Amino acid sequence: MAGVQVLSLPVALAVVVDAGAQTGPSVTSLDTVVISGRRTREPSFDVPAAISAVNRDAIESAGPQVSLAEVLNQVPGISVRNRNNDAQDLQLSIRGFGARSTFGIRGVKVLVDGIPATMPDGQGQVSNVSLGSVGRIEVLRGPLAQLYGNAAGGVVRIVTQDDALVPTATVTAARGRFGLRKIGVKASTSTPGYGLTIEGAESRTDGFRPNSESKRRQLNARWQTQATDDTHLAIVLNALDQPLSKDPLGLTATQFRSRDRGSQPAYLAALAQDPRKTVRQEQLGATLEHRLGEATELSASLYLGSRRLANALSIPIAAQGSPTSSGGIVDFDRTYGGGTLQGAHRVALGEGRFLKLNAGVEVETYREDRQGYVNTRGQRGDLKRDEVNTVRSTDVFMQAAYDLSAQWTLTAGARHSDVRFKSDDRYITAGNPDDSGRRHFNAINPVAGLAWKVTPSLNVYANVGRGFETPTFNELSYRSSGLTGLNTALKASRSRHAEIGGKWKIADAQRLDVAVFDIRTDDEIVVDTNSGGRSTFRNAGRTSRRGFEVTHQAQLGDTLHSVISLTALRARFDDRFISGSGSAAAEVRAGNRLPGTPNRHLYAELAWSPNAAWGGFTGAAEVAHTGRLYVNDTNTDATSTSTVFNLRASWRQRLGGWEFSELIRIDNVANRYYAGSVIVNEGNGRFFETAMPRTWTIGITATYAWQ
Repeated sequence: MAGVQVLSLPVALAVVVDAGAQTGPSVTSLDTVVISGRRTREPSFDVPAAISAVNRDAIESAGPQVSLAEVLNQVPGISVRNRNNDAQDLQLSIRGFGARSTFGIRGVKVLVDGIPATMPDGQGQVSNVSLGSVGRIEVLRGPLAQLYGNAAGGVVRIVTQDDALVPTATVTAARGRFGLRKIGVKASTSTPGYGLTIEGAESRTDGFRPNSESKRRQLNARWQTQATDDTHLAIVLNALDQPLSKDPLGLTATQFRSRDRGSQPAYLAALAQDPRKTVRQEQLGATLEHRLGEATELSASLYLGSRRLANALSIPIAAQGSPTSSGGIVDFDRTYGGGTLQGAHRVALGEGRFLKLNAGVEVETYREDRQGYVNTRGQRGDLKRDEVNTVRSTDVFMQAAYDLSAQWTLTAGARHSDVRFKSDDRYITAGNPDDSGRRHFNAINPVAGLAWKVTPSLNVYANVGRGFETPTFNELSYRSSGLTGLNTALKASRSRHAEIGGKWKIADAQRLDVAVFDIRTDDEIVVDTNSGGRSTFRNAGRTSRRGFEVTHQAQLGDTLHSVISLTALRARFDDRFISGSGSAAAEVRAGNRLPGTPNRHLYAELAWSPNAAWGGFTGAAEVAHTGRLYVNDTNTDATSTSTVFNLRASWRQRLGGWEFSELIRIDNVANRYYAGSVIVNEGNGRFFETAMPRTWTIGITATYAWQ
């Protein structure tokens, strides 16, 4: 399948981008098509869903390929806040889901080559994603995302690029301000029988804030073979070694607004605890696809992995003395795995109409051995926590797409999710009794969609669905008011999603996508208390998320290409509640904004690619505008709006079997000072994380292909 990239979804959808037809950086290729039932190719706007994709060209032009935040700000409906802090993962939310996470990614399902980067409790991370070999990143929003199960406020799927048609070797190097250095090596080849891509990369930075040095090494490999005419096998391996990531922490409002870079005594005392993180992760997965006949396919996947983490936190020594404190150093060893078995069948109805059926079962599990220790100025002290935690989820899903006529298609499906938590406490003292416990959550989430082909160039759709989000293990671990054991009062949040959208091809060189959505959630999970070195969580009643997304792409003549992406979001608490207890109790009013959710985001880009006489030159200007971010549920403070301008220029040359490319970027050209992200409900009031000032990056890539 030279030049074609395929992404399979467990809801009988797959997005295919024709790489040969792309004309420079774009969010979604104008000729994106969808495979329904994994057999019949259809335009992506025939599917009743909001789907966007970032292609390889956009990834290469967005920066040094260190962080997903470089590229995902182009996609509507998704907010990616770069914390410039490798000790904490990106803040990634879709339509407001996941915005409250203070570390890692939750509320959004992330998959890398079909392998979940999200654990069955809904907590995930993307630090193992090596962008140097990523071919496409897809974002699925709306009700159909609920067919991915627990915590699927949206889905981010990351796919390794196609294997090269001939043996090819690539070396990349990047250098940037504040000691940024990255080098990567990639090899790829394919024959009629197999394909192989393997990439290794190392990156490091001194950081622009105190205590923000980071080092990271990554490996990503995929081998695939067409074993028979009907059978395809792929094996993927990736590994992460992050030996050092120092944590610069957040800033208080006073520190942030006075532009203090870390001279205040309280901040220096927190840094004296040497906050940092080290991570090692390896995972291996395999997918098998087998065609039973012209209309029937089976597919199976299996994966396993391990993750080891040591994290020193900035918790004051005095707070760690509490009998219920779990200490200031987290240390765990986690093993995880899972698998999926699904089948797809297509029934011909005549007159070009089909009934497409898809069903499957998915099992995921993890087991972690977790300890907590006293942190005394970065040194490990007495044991304060010792437990074994396990989570297992078992899901069954099914979907049907029925062509009512040549113009109308009805899609319906459901997923049953069963998630079980178990904690075995091995640290039991007089002041800290047995915290062992079990929790069980389950839900049936139906979805339905209707697509209308108004004309060959205009489609509209509507869909509805239900979703649910369990608490993560971290959110279940403690109760408020000094009680111990799993928080049996904490319920899963449940949501109702509705969406109306349209997709319009304006002539052959423009495309306009529009989606309007309304989401109502019951039992939203929020932070309740921060005391004694522990964070506890509660349900906050009802919330609502309403908004719209617009994307316009245009090829303006032979040399200009434009992208405009706009998101408007109104995310609010609909019920009043009291957060915290005692002297720390505070009223959260109905109508307050959900913290961490910008009310608007705009990305616009204009790229100029003149003729070949310019040596493969492309120049572009970008602008990104983000609305205010509230820092806590009570809405007592917020960031200001920010508008950032970026410039880039790139060149490409060919010389025999060699291809060279160079990139120069200047980000935040106006050197604006603003908060790039906020730490929602941070217990010490350190809410604000400063964005990078004016920053330059240069990169070079050399590729040799053996003919």
